[in-house]
Amino acid sequence: MKHSSTQTATEQCPYCEGTGYFQLLLGGSETCNKCNGEGQEQQA
Repeated sequence: MKHSSTQTATEQCPYCEGTGYFQLLLGGSETCNKCNGEGQEQQA
């Protein structure tokens, strides 16, 4: 039997979409505060 989804201990950060940073409109980038630039959602 196949499972339709698998969960891992860490998942892609929903705020920065796994990149770890945001592109700013005026140029440059900023580290994502939710995942501390890691790109993975922090598990509590």
